[in-house]
Amino acid sequence: MTDKGVKLIKLENVTKIYENDAIGLDDASVEIKKGDFVFIIGASGAGKSSFIRLLLKEIEADKGSIFIDGTDITQIKKNKIPFLRRKLGVVFQDFKLLPSKTVYENVAFALLVTETEGSVIRKKVPQVLKKVGLYGKKDAYPAQLSGGEKQRVAIARAIVNDPLVLIADEPTGNLDPLMAEEIMSLLEDINKSGTTVVVSTHARELVDSMKKRVITVKKGKFISDNSSGGYFE
Repeated sequence: MTDKGVKLIKLENVTKIYENDAIGLDDASVEIKKGDFVFIIGASGAGKSSFIRLLLKEIEADKGSIFIDGTDITQIKKNKIPFLRRKLGVVFQDFKLLPSKTVYENVAFALLVTETEGSVIRKKVPQVLKKVGLYGKKDAYPAQLSGGEKQRVAIARAIVNDPLVLIADEPTGNLDPLMAEEIMSLLEDINKSGTTVVVSTHARELVDSMKKRVITVKKGKFISDNSSGGYFE
């Protein structure tokens, strides 16, 4: 039995206004189901980053409810935020790798901070590095890697804790077109294994080629939701 189709992320009438009166989200509502692969698109300042930061509880909503896996995260206490974030793997445009640590150590670090036992780390890290095609580079440092390889390390680190959702914020922004296609193919494979994937991007050609669900944000509102793919603004 599968739980695909169950609502995993749900925003209900969420508003976020910043101190400079800039609109993050404006009475915005959206649902993402378990197993979805979703692109969040829109111009700079449209609300994509606010959406991601609200999910991570880096910022707080001024109004509305945000549910992740059935829990309204606008109501959880501060000491519960680390447990929430374990459900969310995050990949950034600039990789955010630790330069003084090897590929293996960068991925293992995500398990160390959750106090995972050493025996589990020694088992899981090689598994996930093989999954992203980087086991042969496990002893390399970030400075020795290409941009695409760095992003693969970042993805490995994001999925090693088996998150419910993988959130990728402009994951191909610093990559050439070929590397970008490879990263999107990897994200698709991760999605096929059962992880919900949410990708914020400006990469119109990639979005059009993937034929996945596309949600468009404009001026803090989700203005279109196209289940068959396609880039709209």
